[in-house]
Amino acid sequence: MRHGKKFNHLSRQTGHRKSMLANMACSLIEHKRINTTVAKAKALKQFVEPLITKSKEDTTHNRRTVFSYLRNKYGVTELFREVAAKVGDRPGGYTRIIKVGNRLGDNADMAMIELVDFNEIYNGGKKEEKKAKSRRGSKAKKSDAVPPVQKNEASAEETIETPE
Repeated sequence: MRHGKKFNHLSRQTGHRKSMLANMACSLIEHKRINTTVAKAKALKQFVEPLITKSKEDTTHNRRTVFSYLRNKYGVTELFREVAAKVGDRPGGYTRIIKVGNRLGDNADMAMIELVDFNEIYNGGKKEEKKAKSRRGSKAKKSDAVPPVQKNEASAEETIETPE
């Protein structure tokens, strides 16, 4: 029976599962995308999204709470500096799972899990909004323009002359 089963145990004991998810979360934070099985990717998404939410507010308490899950100083530092700065305005959904086919050895369903804000392909390289240009700046542009290049008279004469 499946009653009360809130998360996938991934056929591992508690200590092994927590360590594996912590290691995968650190790898995801460091590399911004990792390849794994679909089941592990879904479990990792549930594990890492609350940590990213906590990282948006940089307090000592939040750092210690996240460290208790990740157990990696470099991962915590990276999360609170780079990742939190990019996802600051996003209300949730920090990760994306993309299925990439089956593994050759055992035909397991594979997926790529990545941080949404660090992918330039799907984001389309968001263009910055253009600021309204003032009309006063047009005078400066005219003075900055390069005057047209005048041709050298000697070179023009050489091209006109034909050897006889």
